[in-house]
Amino acid sequence: MKYFTFALVIGAANLFAIAFAEEPSPQEEAQRKRDQIHIAVQEICPVSGEKLGEHGAPIKSKIGEETVFLCCKGCLEDKVDPEHWATIHANFAKAQRICPVMKKELPKNAKWTIIEGQIVYVCCPPCTKKIAAAPERFLKQLDELYTASLNARRDSR
Repeated sequence: MKYFTFALVIGAANLFAIAFAEEPSPQEEAQRKRDQIHIAVQEICPVSGEKLGEHGAPIKSKIGEETVFLCCKGCLEDKVDPEHWATIHANFAKAQRICPVMKKELPKNAKWTIIEGQIVYVCCPPCTKKIAAAPERFLKQLDELYTASLNARRDSR
């Protein structure tokens, strides 16, 4: 009988916790969605080269000024592989495709800037100043470009 009573108390406590669990704020939900988009575009860990998500939930980390995702906690202690880093940057440039300011295809050796931890490729240096003046607007456009690229990739499979 004691076991049954204890189980009921634990069960009631869990139901209470579930019923009153806080939902994420709109800002937290928007950041979660942005992170999911960036994980999909980045694809691989800059340290191991492993596909993100194969070792559990990717870990958000800062490398220099850039915010990227690592495949696991073990990679927090290791160094970035330059080959993987180049692949990640190529993935972001390919997914972005166009300059968010001029709406033109990115040139082969596109310039870039980092805004709020995110690399943003541009067609020419003056565009970096325009992005710096209205970062949130251009980061939103960047996420839209990434989403379109991910959708096109998914549809072509």
